[in-house]
Amino acid sequence: MTSIAIVYHSGFGHTAAVAQAVADGANEVAGTTTHLVPVEDFEAKQALLDGADAIIFGSPTYMGSASAGFKTFMDATAKIWYGRGWQDKLAAGFTVSASQSGDKLATLQQLAVFAAQHGMVWVGLGLLPGNNNSKGSVDDLNRLGSFLGAMAQANADEAAELTPPQSDRKTAAHLGRRVAEAAQRWAR
Repeated sequence: MTSIAIVYHSGFGHTAAVAQAVADGANEVAGTTTHLVPVEDFEAKQALLDGADAIIFGSPTYMGSASAGFKTFMDATAKIWYGRGWQDKLAAGFTVSASQSGDKLATLQQLAVFAAQHGMVWVGLGLLPGNNNSKGSVDDLNRLGSFLGAMAQANADEAAELTPPQSDRKTAAHLGRRVAEAAQRWAR
């Protein structure tokens, strides 16, 4: 059984909705179990992360970087880092902001560097950009054109039940499936 932990911070529910989409995608891969871990529950659920084959990190992008809540989680992993507890686990990431860009790439880079500091192996999105030619649309997978991880855009004035759009949720599900499949190959 492949175990995927999805640890995330969600200020207004949008990142939690994307985390669920990531989990849904990973759960489509037979033999995969997912664990959603809000950063507030990290200490109580650290064993889930320690035992996972892969950890997918998710944070909203606030002011061009990971949220303070997610950064608190990152800092709380110092003892794991020192003991190399997550060495050679697979890692991936996703982020959400209200703007189309919102400097989400900076957050994904921050998550990838965090994973690298832990000795983890990063799994990118593996999709070509969508919505970047005359035949494209906002309904395309990877409509925001990321390679490093999944990006989503959520209108600031709408609830998580309405936004991010389905194309961003499907992109997140693709990331979950990709990580679950990679984790199964990695474990062989």
